[in-house]
Parts: sequence; structure tokens; C-alpha cells
Amino acid sequence: MTQTKTIAIVNASGRQAASLIRVASAVGYRVRAQIHTLEGVIPQELANLPNVTLFKGPLLDNAPLITTLFDGANLAFINTTSQAGDEVAIGRALADAAKRAGSITHYIYSSMPDHAAHNPSRWISLPLWSCKFTVENYVRQLGLPATFVYAGIYNNNFTSLPYPLFQMELLENGSFEWRAPFHPDIPLPWLDAEHDVGPAVLQIFKDGPKRWNGHRIALSFETLTPNQVCAAFSRALRRPCVYTHSPKIDIKVSIPAGYREHLEGIEVLFGQMQAPYFPQPEFIADQHQHQNRNQQQEQTIAATKTTTKTAGLVGAAAAAAAAAAHGHGHTGKGPAEPYGGNRSLALVDEARSLWEGWRDMEEYAREVFPVEEEANGLDWMI
Repeated sequence: MTQTKTIAIVNASGRQAASLIRVASAVGYRVRAQIHTLEGVIPQELANLPNVTLFKGPLLDNAPLITTLFDGANLAFINTTSQAGDEVAIGRALADAAKRAGSITHYIYSSMPDHAAHNPSRWISLPLWSCKFTVENYVRQLGLPATFVYAGIYNNNFTSLPYPLFQMELLENGSFEWRAPFHPDIPLPWLDAEHDVGPAVLQIFKDGPKRWNGHRIALSFETLTPNQVCAAFSRALRRPCVYTHSPKIDIKVSIPAGYREHLEGIEVLFGQMQAPYFPQPEFIADQHQHQNRNQQQEQTIAATKTTTKTAGLVGAAAAAAAAAAHGHGHTGKGPAEPYGGNRSLALVDEARSLWEGWRDMEEYAREVFPVEEEANGLDWMI
């Protein structure tokens, strides 16, 4: 860099923001980041990084802090959360401040889709996502040089603690079970947020708005069905892990009302309606392609069974391959494929082009999941 860049960031202790702060600080960027508290391991870690200045305080109705945040910054990465208050009000206030500052040359906003906006007659909105889409449209209207990243499901969401939707429950026999309303064989987008968001976003900044202005980028490095996720956990942990489709999400702990409504929406949108995770046309083209490919594979297998003298052997091999591909079993050392695994899909191509060192689900389950579990006071891995 011929000139030191300064990035304004909010929600510094969140997985996306913290990932970017670590990487940006390491390569010499300056960071001005809002944080809600300085207590805890992550805030203390970030506070001790070189070139990082933290500003403690809320974002809602806090114009002085927001103005200070953008002072001297020329880049911005914005990922708000519902816990901070009205996300639409906060998102608009941040965009307005960035516009007023006049120095922001690239504004990256972490958005999510409003499914009802894309297909109102068929899909519903998820309350914690639709507000982000509203802010995205506001940023576009302001004319900021902006890029919009859409994060896939965090690998880091999995825990054996009794949290809803992504509990990897440890059963009495030592195996794990994941229960959720997602269809067992429909692919979902995934990423290791702490490991991969920072490098990818930093590369977007390096490429600049000349390449990415107005563009949506899926921050997903891997597409896996729930069955494939559990197959990856089984291989990594060397113990059984099964997926159980459950139309209702088990809620075993107290959660905010807004999050409960969001989970109820997930039961309908992804469970009953089987909507694509990212409904935008630029994200779903490859899903249609691979659904068609899967149908062709099934037709080929059926034809082979009826035309070859070794139909029994061929059919068995094809069934084994299909089972491995869908996460029901696996015959080799590499990840299972057709919907995702290590196959390069249009949905993940841009993210992989930004950051080649991404961590896949199996590596996450083997190297990170046990460490996070131990940090949460669990001892099943010992």
C-alpha cells in the first residue's frame, strides 16, 4: 500500500467484524471500530491489536459516536445486529454519516435477502433479514460506492449446548444429532466466519468499487446438504453424526421474541416452502443447474440398471455413490460432491476467487469445533 487505509467497522466483537479487524490490523490497515462492551476475551484481544482504535457505545440514536467513527476513514465494513436495536434506523444512520463524511471510497454492507420482495406470492420475509435488505436498498439510493456481501450459514453456529437450530446434540451413546427443519438433501451455503470473512472482505477492498460497486457477493465457500454436513462431522470427529429432519425447531433456552419469530419464519420458509437460502437470480442459477444435473444422474442410473448385464453391480455402485454424495455415506477420503463439497459452483466461485485459503466443514469440525466446545466448558473430546 502506498497510503495507509483506515476502515470504519461496527459491532467489532461479532464474528464477521472481528475476523476483518484481525486481518486488516495484521497487514497494516488502521481500524476505527465501534464496540458495545470492552469486557470479555474478544474485546480485550482486539483492543491490543496494532492500529486498532475501539469506540465503546451503542449505535442507536448516537450520532456523535457514528460521526467520530467515520472521522478519517476511507473504507467501511458494516454488519449490524438486532441486539443493538432498530437495524433499519441504525443502518440508515450509518449510511448517512458515511455519505456526509465525504471520504468513504468503498462501503461494504453485510446484507441478507428479503424473500418476499423477490417472490411475494410464494415466499415470506424473515424479520431479522428483511431489515438488512431494506438498508441495502437505502445505501443504493444514497449513491455510495458500495458492495453487498451475503454471509452463508456460519460453521461456527454449531454447538452441543442447547441453543436452537444449530445444536449438535451429544447423545448418551456418544454420537451427535442435528435436528432442524431444512430438507436433508437440499444444499445450503456455509462458511467459517472467523477464518474466512476477513481475508475475503479485505480482497474486496483491494479490488475496489471499480470492480465491485453495486455488486452482491455470496460469502459462501461451500454448499452442503444437512446430510453432507453430518457426514463431514462424522469423518472429522470419528464418531457417528446424524441429521434428523424436524419441522419444528426445538427451543430449550430463553430467547428474545424477535429471534423466536425469526425461527418460526425459518420453519415455514426453508422447511415448508423449501425456498433457496439466497433467492436472488445471481445466486440461484447454479442451484437450478445442479438440480437438473442430479435428475440426469438419477435417470442415467435407472437406464444403466435396465441395459447392462451387470446391473446389480452397477446399480449398487451407483447407489453407494449417490448415498455418499447426499451425505448418507462416504466411500473415499475426500468430501462428498454433487450438491457441494469441494465442487466449484457459481454460488461459491466469487468467494473462492477472493480467498483461496478457506476452511471447509470437515476441517472446521476436526480442528475448531472441539476447541470451541472445550472453551464452553464441555469435555466430551477428552
